Amino acid sequence: MDEYKYDFFVIGAGSAGVRAARIAGQLGARVGIAEDRFFGGTCVNIGCVPKKLFVYASHFAEEFEDAAGFGWTVGERSFDWPTLITNKNAEIERLNGIYERILKNAGVTIHRGRATVTGPNAIAVGDETLTAQHILVATGGRPFVPDIRGRELAVISDDMFYLEEFPKRVVVVGGGYIAVEFAGILNGLGAEVTQLYRGPHFLRGFDDDLRHFLCDEMRKKGIDVRFNATVECLEKRRGRICAELADGTEIPADLVLYATGRVPNSGGLGLEALGVELNEDGAVVVDDEFRTSVPSVFALGDVIDRVQLTPVALGEGMWLARRLFGGAPPEPFDYEYVPSAVFSQPAIGTVGLTEAAARSRYGAVDVYISEFRALKHTLSGNEERTLMKLVVDKASDRVVGAHMAGPEAGEIIQGLAIAIKMGATKAQFDATIGIHPTAAEEFVTMREPVVRAGDEATE
Repeated sequence: MDEYKYDFFVIGAGSAGVRAARIAGQLGARVGIAEDRFFGGTCVNIGCVPKKLFVYASHFAEEFEDAAGFGWTVGERSFDWPTLITNKNAEIERLNGIYERILKNAGVTIHRGRATVTGPNAIAVGDETLTAQHILVATGGRPFVPDIRGRELAVISDDMFYLEEFPKRVVVVGGGYIAVEFAGILNGLGAEVTQLYRGPHFLRGFDDDLRHFLCDEMRKKGIDVRFNATVECLEKRRGRICAELADGTEIPADLVLYATGRVPNSGGLGLEALGVELNEDGAVVVDDEFRTSVPSVFALGDVIDRVQLTPVALGEGMWLARRLFGGAPPEPFDYEYVPSAVFSQPAIGTVGLTEAAARSRYGAVDVYISEFRALKHTLSGNEERTLMKLVVDKASDRVVGAHMAGPEAGEIIQGLAIAIKMGATKAQFDATIGIHPTAAEEFVTMREPVVRAGDEATE
C-alpha cells in the first residue's frame, strides 16, 4: 500500500500550478490539484488575457482616425462597454474549460475548494484530508491597496473586468505596468484619465530612455500623467469620488483605480504554522530548486515574488515537475535575459539589461538609439513616434539589452530575445539583412552609437 495518496499535490490552478501538475501527470506521477476560484489563475481570468482584449478594443478609436489619411471614410461610431464585457466573459469561460480539460487529460485529480497545508505531507480541502509526498504552493499574488482613508471607494485591477458601467472620468493611482496599461486602455475607450504616481517617474526598473519616451507619448494622447503625487484620502462628494492629494489638489472622478502593486497570496494556507519561511513581504522563501524550509513543500510563481511574469511561472512549473519526476535533474532555472512587454500605448518590449544596469556590470558600453515616426503615420497624420535601443558590452561586442516603445513592440522583442539569449554580437546584428519596409529593420541598421556624457572616461 502506498504511503501517500498522491506523489504531488498542487495548491492553486493558475499558470504555474496547472503547468507543474500537467507535466508531472504526463511523467507518470499521481497528481492532485486544488482550486477554489477559477482555472488559469490571474492571467487567464483577471490579468494578461482579458487585459490584452481590452487593449485591442482601446486601439480602434485611433485606428478610425488614422484611416482617413488612407482614403477611408468611417461613419458614425460609438462604443458599447457591455458588449465588450459579454464577449470577453465568453472567451474567458472557454479558456477555463480548456485548462480543466488539460488537467483531466493528464490524469490530474481536481479538488474544488480552498486547500491548506496541515502537515509536511498533509493537505486539507474542505472536510477532506489528503496526503502527498510533495506539496506545491502556487497561489499567485493579489493587488495591494495602501491603508488610506476612503480606500474602500477605490477599485483594483480585478474589478476592472466586470464593471457594469464605463466611467467617464478616471483616476489611476500607481506607476507600474498595470497602472500604465489601464491608463492607456481607459483613455483609448473614451475616458478622461489622470494617472498619479508618488515617485519621480513610473515603470521603475525599465530603461530610462524608454520610461521618459513613453510618458511623452502618453501625454500626447491626452493622458494627464502626474509624478510626485501622493493621494492622502478618497472621499465621496456629490455622487463622485474625490482624490485629495498631499499638496491639497483635489481631483474628482467617477472611478479611482488603485494599481499600486501586488503582494504574494501566501496567507491562510497554514504555511507559517508548519514552519515554512516567508519574507517580510509575505513571499515564500525557496532555494534554487523551489524547495521551502520544509523539505516536502515547494513554491513557485508569483507567490515567491521573483519574476512576476506568466511565462516565467510556466517555466518554473515545468522545471520543477521534471526535476521531481523526470529523472536526471535539469540545470538550475535561468532568469537571465527574460523578455517582457508592457501593453501601454505605445507598447513597450524589452529584454536584457537597461543601460544603467549594463554600465554597472560591464563599465564601458555602446548605446544605439533610433527614434522615428512610423511609415504608416506619414499618411495617417498620427504624431505617435517609435523608439528603439540596443545596449552593447564594448569589450565583447555582445548585445546585452534591447528595448523598444512602439506598435507591436512585444512581437518584435520576442524575436530579438532569442538572439540575445544566444549571445549575439552587434556585428552579427549588423550582418543580418533587414526586412524592408518594417520598423523591426531598425534593430539591424543602427550604426553609430550615442555619445553619453562621461563615456570617454570609461574607455
